Amino acid sequence: MISNDENNTKREFWLRGPMPGIPPLLQPVAHTILQARDEVNRYMTDFPEIFLWVKPNGMASPGFHLQHIPGILDRLFTYARGETLNEQQFSYLSNEGKEPEKECSVNQLLGALNQQVDKAIEQLSNTDEATLTEVRGVGRAQIPSTVIGLLVHAAEHSMRHTGQLLVTTRLLKN
Repeated sequence: MISNDENNTKREFWLRGPMPGIPPLLQPVAHTILQARDEVNRYMTDFPEIFLWVKPNGMASPGFHLQHIPGILDRLFTYARGETLNEQQFSYLSNEGKEPEKECSVNQLLGALNQQVDKAIEQLSNTDEATLTEVRGVGRAQIPSTVIGLLVHAAEHSMRHTGQLLVTTRLLKN
């Protein structure tokens, strides 16, 4: 028989209960981001490196999704803090989807993704719920959004690319 703890870790994050240290209104954001990380790491287990930058039928490559998910988390969480992007972030954005000139493995990309998810969870734990409706500017044009809008979109966008990665990796493996 599986213990409750073992059974709990097999459930999706939203069914594991509240996460300690995360404000109640931000629980769904944390659950979604952690679920995306869990699924991406699972999909990429034993993924053939030779297919990392392949674009089947013009679809985005697995490498793109592995670059894009941490990139969007970084950028949208930056805006949620009320900050603008720096040159390093703009450079990262312009290189998303491009095969790096130097060797870049699945494990390296997963490491970067996992690190960015950890940063996002830390930021969520330090976010005051009273700030969730505050306006934040997005991009160079400073298009108005809110803290909660940016955080929810970061989670939703991460999960969207996780789903696309699943389809692409299954297609390439077969």
